[in-house]
Amino acid sequence: MPTSEPAITPELVAAHGLKPDEYERILKLIGREPSFTELGIFSAMWNEHCSYKSSKIWLKTLPTSGPRVIQGPGENAGVVDIGDGEAVVFKMESHNHPSFIEPYQGAATGVGGILRDVFTMGARPVAALNALRFGSPEHPRTRHLVSGVVAGVGGYGNSFGVPTVGGLVGFHSRYDGNILVNAMAVGLAKADGIFYAKATGVGLPVVYLGSKTGRDGIHGATMASAEFDESSEEKRPTVQVGDPFAEKLLLEACLELMASGAVVAIQDMGAAGLTCSAVEMGAKGDLGIRLDLENVPTREEGMTAYEMMLSESQERMLMVLHPEKEDVARAIFTKWGLDFAVVGHTTDDLRFKVYLNGELKADLPIKELGDEAPEYDRPWTETPRQQQVAVANVDAPCDTREALLTLMGSAELSSRRWVWEQYDHIILGDTVQKPGGDAAVIRVEGGRKGLAFTADVTPRYCEADPFEGGKQAVAEAWRNLTAVGATPLAVTDNLNFGNPERPEIMGQLVGCIKGIGEACRALDFPVVSGNVSLYNETQGRAILPTPTIGAVGLLDDVAKSATLAFKREGEAVLLIGDSKGWLGRSCWLWLVAGREEGAPPPVDLAAEKRNGDFVRSMISAGVATAVHDVSDGGLLVAVAEMALAGRIGARLDGAHPGAPAHGYFFGEDQGRYLVTVPEDRAGMVIDAASAAGVTATRIGTTGGDRLIPGDEAPILLNELRESHEGWFPRYMAGPAIDAAPAD
Repeated sequence: MPTSEPAITPELVAAHGLKPDEYERILKLIGREPSFTELGIFSAMWNEHCSYKSSKIWLKTLPTSGPRVIQGPGENAGVVDIGDGEAVVFKMESHNHPSFIEPYQGAATGVGGILRDVFTMGARPVAALNALRFGSPEHPRTRHLVSGVVAGVGGYGNSFGVPTVGGLVGFHSRYDGNILVNAMAVGLAKADGIFYAKATGVGLPVVYLGSKTGRDGIHGATMASAEFDESSEEKRPTVQVGDPFAEKLLLEACLELMASGAVVAIQDMGAAGLTCSAVEMGAKGDLGIRLDLENVPTREEGMTAYEMMLSESQERMLMVLHPEKEDVARAIFTKWGLDFAVVGHTTDDLRFKVYLNGELKADLPIKELGDEAPEYDRPWTETPRQQQVAVANVDAPCDTREALLTLMGSAELSSRRWVWEQYDHIILGDTVQKPGGDAAVIRVEGGRKGLAFTADVTPRYCEADPFEGGKQAVAEAWRNLTAVGATPLAVTDNLNFGNPERPEIMGQLVGCIKGIGEACRALDFPVVSGNVSLYNETQGRAILPTPTIGAVGLLDDVAKSATLAFKREGEAVLLIGDSKGWLGRSCWLWLVAGREEGAPPPVDLAAEKRNGDFVRSMISAGVATAVHDVSDGGLLVAVAEMALAGRIGARLDGAHPGAPAHGYFFGEDQGRYLVTVPEDRAGMVIDAASAAGVTATRIGTTGGDRLIPGDEAPILLNELRESHEGWFPRYMAGPAIDAAPAD
């Protein structure tokens, strides 16, 4: 090995995110001291972001198969059969650390990376979603981060030409020093035309495709596996720079190349760039890989082997091609104005060899680079059980009217129109339900069949009880799909947590995964792809545990999809599901009473299944005229959202005798839906629900220009709309703030 590279010292090893025992493992594995380039390769392959070394043991417990699942976890994205020879391809990934350091490019390249994961599988992207979590609105950096991230998401997705159809935005002081940017992409492919990363055949060309390699993004994956500290701003060079127009060209060139029959294997150059893509293709096919880096297209002079192997420059792919089709492939990429370079070939020696100008820079066992990565069964402690908050013991600080206006005009529950109107949600012409409802809906290639998408999680539940919070995140996603009439198909997850080396944080991760697994099994809702993002904390302060659930559902006929808007006056408003007035960890308790405490509402998965199946049957039969799930803020917030969407008010019955109004109207009991039906069908629906073992209660009637909650003071819809729609624009138009990081 060359001697001109830096000496391998304990300090250099530590700077690469490797613990002393992990370095000893490397020494035993290769029988010598690694070169500088080899150290970088191990750093990339063995960091948390790529190896899942703290979570793998628990991820294996999740249900990942089902009659519709074509490909579960382990590839670039999950694949699910939707009939008629078609498949939906989808995944969610995080870009949290880069987005905090450089919000526009961090968010933009997060979108670009997840889109590549989808079209690497041979699918054309048809929709994008995102789940964003920011710090307290009062924090001096929050508005700057919101502005940059939203602009980055829109800037990349809009330019690439994919509709951004849904997602969520949340605020909490626990994200002050570490925001979350989770991006999800969905594509369509032929069920028998899926492409994989497994390389086959010896002596085949390994081809570099797309944009040139630069020094941006070096150590990006390693940075994503580290906590933030006072030096985080210095990591700005590790944030990738995206070019959505180049990615659009790459998409078209890749799909054309795939159709030509030239592709043996394909892998996106995402986290850890050329290193991870080459190792994964070779290792999965039980082959070795030789790379000759002088052939890699670069945009900067004098790049070293270390820099080229660890660069995370965007819009790049690595493929193994049939040799006889190399000229065909080159012509396609030349036509699209993209780089095409043979940078190596497959071998039969199971070695990963990297050369630069004939000089050997790395020679490592390719299988062991992945297979021998550390796998930890980290110690964990169960989160202490919280006491139930008895509704009778919680005094309301204000009346129902004031409480509703406070909730609807809060940072947590106000309209996100300011956000989603910056995204093109109708490009491609197949969007049926735009952002703002329970789930987005698109047509499948202009036909009657449709797909529904959602992303959801309630972090305050997950912190109080990770197991119940994990269950609830899945149940909420399942409910969102059900509310538009879709049959839930499968899940992708994005597990965002703090430092897993702290037993209490590892306990949150374990509890949430257990809850997710139980809910997915009970609801026939397999996990087909996902991402784990750990070390989301700053100077020892962790984010709220945030296991975001992205989900996809199928509609036989998009014309039958339901929306949440009240349609006509004089219709019966029915509540599906049981209400006990659960206030623990509710938005009312937090935002109105000023208390973040108590156990979250329990999730009865059997009831979730019964209630959801019944609601979908109502939608399919054309009985339900509007449907909305009851979640954050409880019953009255859900009614208000339906009323605002339909511009029709409602008169509601009062709380049950003996039940406090704030418990009835704002409790967050799970498994509930609001459904409107014609007046003459209400009794029939209630009887049918009873026969199905489902609780259905008439709670009011639509009509008028205000909400009348029982004997409480009425609320004009215009006043409610001003409160609900006004918070975000007012906040973002506020006085200039210092964008510098807080101490």
